[in-house]
Amino acid sequence: MSSFSRARRSKLVGAWLFFVVLLVIAMVLVGGATRLTNSGLSITEWRPVSGSLPPLSSAAWLSEFEKYKRIPEFLAENPDMNLRGFKFIYFMEWSHRQLGRFIGLFYLLPMLLFMGTGRIAREKRGRFIGVFLLICMQGAIGWWMVSSGLKDRIDVSQYRLATHLGLAFIILSILFWTWLDQRQGWPARLMGAPLKKHTSVLFSLVFLQLIAGAFVAGTHAGRTYNTWPLMDGGIAPSGYFTMMPKWINIFENVAAIQFNHRMLGYVIFLASIWVWGTAKSKREVVVAKTSGWFIAAILLQICLGIIALLKVVELPYALLHQAGGILVLLMAVWTLRSARVSSF
Repeated sequence: MSSFSRARRSKLVGAWLFFVVLLVIAMVLVGGATRLTNSGLSITEWRPVSGSLPPLSSAAWLSEFEKYKRIPEFLAENPDMNLRGFKFIYFMEWSHRQLGRFIGLFYLLPMLLFMGTGRIAREKRGRFIGVFLLICMQGAIGWWMVSSGLKDRIDVSQYRLATHLGLAFIILSILFWTWLDQRQGWPARLMGAPLKKHTSVLFSLVFLQLIAGAFVAGTHAGRTYNTWPLMDGGIAPSGYFTMMPKWINIFENVAAIQFNHRMLGYVIFLASIWVWGTAKSKREVVVAKTSGWFIAAILLQICLGIIALLKVVELPYALLHQAGGILVLLMAVWTLRSARVSSF
């Protein structure tokens, strides 16, 4: 096989991976819109195959609406909803699930084709198969999350929401890293790179912040304390430790959840300066470049977060903030990888 043919085949795999990355980003944003419009509990059953079609008759629509009327969310928040309003939230959730089905098929079928034709090397196949298994697991976790809001709650569990969103970001991170590997010809790993620990700390803080953001979303903490830079007239809100045992405040007290999310944002900004400054002092040009882009991304995200807070999490601003979080994650992955491979 000529070098031109090999390069062309490699580009096909790279283009496929890039499109999957875009689909996963879209999936996260559609999921955010579904949550912000209170649409996530509109479909009360998990039907992976038959659920791919929406209701096709008036009787079917009425049947789905009656199922929704039996859950606590309808009684507490939407008792005056009519069928037209139900169709809107149903199609929001259906679109989210349908996109998930499409991602699974769009990932699986080309992967099998590329493996069968040798375009994915045998020694690289484990990572590709692992991503597919994570995608399958994500669907099951999504239903596990939804089911938590169908009986004794009017919202899904913030713990299950954080698990669902966290796995989405893990899948996205692996896909983005793999796309970079494929695009750059699977470069060799650097041995003894001086900034591995620095970039690992930065990435860990970013991932922790994304999980903290899921708790903000799951408890609607962003709709409280809508001032900046102070909370309740002070740096820390007076209601931080009102729940017992005290550790539970981190996960269930909206004052603590929002305060922690704010503070982590500032810590990440300082950590990014630390990584960039260390890279400059050690003349690690590649890491300095990627961490410089990361600083720009985190500054943008802080601004988007402040705007979303002051706008009391209105849909457009909340989605922009979520998109900013995705950008920060991708820049963190890029920075992490830049300290570990011979190409960036």
